[in-house]
Amino acid sequence: MSLASREALASARESLDALADNTSVDAAKLADELAAVTALLDREVSLRRVLTDPAQPGEAKAELAKRLLGGQVGGECADLLAGMVRLRWSRSRDLVDATEELASSADLVAAERQGVLDDVENELFRFGRIVASDSALRSALTDKVADRAAKAGLVRRLLDGRANPVTERLVARLVTAPRGRSLEAGLNALSKLAAERRDRTVAVVTSAVPLDDRQKQRLGDALAKLYGRRVHLNMDVDPEVIGGIEVRIGDEVINGTIADRLSEAERRMAG
Repeated sequence: MSLASREALASARESLDALADNTSVDAAKLADELAAVTALLDREVSLRRVLTDPAQPGEAKAELAKRLLGGQVGGECADLLAGMVRLRWSRSRDLVDATEELASSADLVAAERQGVLDDVENELFRFGRIVASDSALRSALTDKVADRAAKAGLVRRLLDGRANPVTERLVARLVTAPRGRSLEAGLNALSKLAAERRDRTVAVVTSAVPLDDRQKQRLGDALAKLYGRRVHLNMDVDPEVIGGIEVRIGDEVINGTIADRLSEAERRMAG
């Protein structure tokens, strides 16, 4: 997103946070309504262009949005979208992306209220690992000609009783409406959004054997001190690292594995 759209998105996030502070707002219902609006804007190109036309007064666009959505969504959702179309967006597509992000964030608000946000974050990570290791499953979930209901049913069968309903809704929404993203990219974006909801950085930690609670606590404290904020650890086990750990935060890798040190020694000997 360019500067104008980034500023608009930041304002929209603040509006959602204000709604989230009101416990009388049904966050799960708001998420579903925002997802429905996302689908509408994604499908109706001319509509989203009208709603983001910089030549049109913001108030006129807000009134149009409210008329279109009247009776179809709740007042909170209609007011939120009206506020969004008053803002300046660099591209009409950015409005769709922002609405989709707010839908996911609203579901994460619901998880936060239930005290299961950590669980949802971990389940999204684990599901991503499962998909990455199962090519047949990935193909079934990303098949462009498969029926959307069938893919949603597959997600339901995979996660029902094994994951929080919020996780199931987020994954089903991603699978049935990927909007040009890969499944991996979509899951990563959801994990990042969940982490940001808790104002934390996500670290993917790979070790040869599972770390115990004391080791994870020490690692988390060390990373928090290094980055100046809480760091959530997504743990992965890979016997090929031989020993030590690898920590990946965004594009940065902190590698302390024995395999890495052996490779470095071999490179030095060869050189």
